[in-house]
Amino acid sequence: MSECTHVAELPRPEPVPRGMTCPECLVLGSHPVQLRMCLGCGYVACCDSSPHRHATTHHQETGHPMMRSFEPGETWRWCFVDGSIV
Repeated sequence: MSECTHVAELPRPEPVPRGMTCPECLVLGSHPVQLRMCLGCGYVACCDSSPHRHATTHHQETGHPMMRSFEPGETWRWCFVDGSIV
């Protein structure tokens, strides 16, 4: 894993999750495959393996650079800007 410049900019402590599942998938009646949480604001959304890719859409709309897995037992983080696990 590498350190990107965005890691230092993350809020400490990390934000509280704003939900327990992807709200946009709920509205659409879609099933999120894997969940991710934005490390800028705590928004929980589905990953790119889900049909609607709401975590990536959240990044594109807000510019928030990093997210982490919101799956039990997973702790990895992803930087959208650098395209890498950090």
